[in-house]
Amino acid sequence: MEISIVIPVYNKAEYIGHCLEGLLQQDFSSFEIICVCDGSTDNSADICDQWVAKEERIHVIHKDNGGVTAARRRGVEEASGRYIIFVDADDELLPNALQTLYNAIEQNQADEVVGTFRLHTGEISPVVYTGSANPDALIRTIITGKNHFPILWACIFRKEILENTLDTPREIIEGEDKMMQVKVLMKQPKVYFINDCVYQYTAGLPNNRHHTLEREKLYDDILREVLAPRWSTFQSAFILHQIKEYERFIAEGNDEVRTSYYQQVIGSLPTDIPLYDRTVWLLPPFLARPLISLYRWTIRCKQ
Repeated sequence: MEISIVIPVYNKAEYIGHCLEGLLQQDFSSFEIICVCDGSTDNSADICDQWVAKEERIHVIHKDNGGVTAARRRGVEEASGRYIIFVDADDELLPNALQTLYNAIEQNQADEVVGTFRLHTGEISPVVYTGSANPDALIRTIITGKNHFPILWACIFRKEILENTLDTPREIIEGEDKMMQVKVLMKQPKVYFINDCVYQYTAGLPNNRHHTLEREKLYDDILREVLAPRWSTFQSAFILHQIKEYERFIAEGNDEVRTSYYQQVIGSLPTDIPLYDRTVWLLPPFLARPLISLYRWTIRCKQ
């Protein structure tokens, strides 16, 4: 078995059938699909079971709800393939995606290959890198929120490189994919980027994510521990990550996080913090908020 496609499934009854149907139309022979049904309260699991009955390449794992990271981990543990591709139940792989990703990772002897994607509206993601990329540079862009490339989907991974990367606690319900990718990149893998559009992402679906300080503290603690072996390399990027999250809180009107957390953990700023972020940090929240709004408006206009 060459490729295992892992799909975490939680309350996606409206989408999972279409996702599976598209995967089975791939023009690549050696692959399996592992649906990890994560305690859905709708009939997602029943739909997956119905597909298993008529397609031997589909396998279903039923488990109590444990969150998306645990679902992905269980899928990888059960996978028979040499390579792993993650697909969300409300998304789809584009035609020829498996063959394209497989050829790229085999021909370049890479640990990970990253393609491009399009939104369900047809908008195609930009090509940011081509060919081999430096893992340290990728880590910096990911943790500072400046990445414009796929983090988890539209990627193919050598199975071994995922070991001990899918252990983020379920309390982390936002940015868990970035945490996994950072753990992969800390292993200094060979990462190769291709220009091919291989994935369709369904944007704008409702979710129950809430930006809370408690969750952000936990995320910071885990990320700091992950980066600890090479802290001198990534300390500045980590502080910029904290400033970016602080800016998000201020934009949301949550001014008290400045004194209750961020002033205690950020301290003096490294010299390479960008001028905009340095200015936002130095201003009181009521003055920083309009600057953040203006900056975000400018970015949207450029896009």
